[in-house]
Amino acid sequence: MRLFVHRIKCQVAAFAVTTLGWIVSMMSMGLVEWRVWYMDNTTSVFPPGLACIGLWKVCTHHHISYSRRNAMCHLYSYRDTYLPAGIRVAQHLLLAASILGLLGKVLISSALRNVYLGQLRKDATWNLFVASGILNVTAGVFISVAVIWNSHSVMNEEGIAFPPAFYLPFRPDRQEISSAVPAAVLAAFMMLFSGLLSLSYKFHADRQVHPEVSEI
Repeated sequence: MRLFVHRIKCQVAAFAVTTLGWIVSMMSMGLVEWRVWYMDNTTSVFPPGLACIGLWKVCTHHHISYSRRNAMCHLYSYRDTYLPAGIRVAQHLLLAASILGLLGKVLISSALRNVYLGQLRKDATWNLFVASGILNVTAGVFISVAVIWNSHSVMNEEGIAFPPAFYLPFRPDRQEISSAVPAAVLAAFMMLFSGLLSLSYKFHADRQVHPEVSEI
């Protein structure tokens, strides 16, 4: 009985971690600080300042004077051909991860409902936990791929051919990853961890249904 309670607590923890991971994933997708560009050289075409590049928009902060800074944001659209493959792929991966995480949360909540209603030995309940675990692990992998691709682009100092109206160079003087990436890493870890917890219920359930018989 104590082992059963422990297993159920693991699944409740998986539900809580899934919920938190999904929230952090949605938050990181909306943050604009996936890449930060620093423009230090002063020219008549590109004034000094910095640019925060996200998955859905870019925000520029140009220094007009020592006491004044001009900030402006530009939203992307699917018709924009200047976006590099890394940003386009990350957009789709994070959207897919948010959908998969939401579905995984729904499935694990349904499985927990079945458990508390006493439907412990039905394959449907086990399958819900397994399906939720697979969805959450897949979501975690998708987020991880987006993070790795973004970090690789920053480390290689890849440029982006923004329209002239953005007043941004093709490549900045220096660039770095920012706050959106740690948030996405945390979301990926929580989705992977919650998925493994959900999959562990299937393993324990199989052991419970097919106990080992010792020879007398």
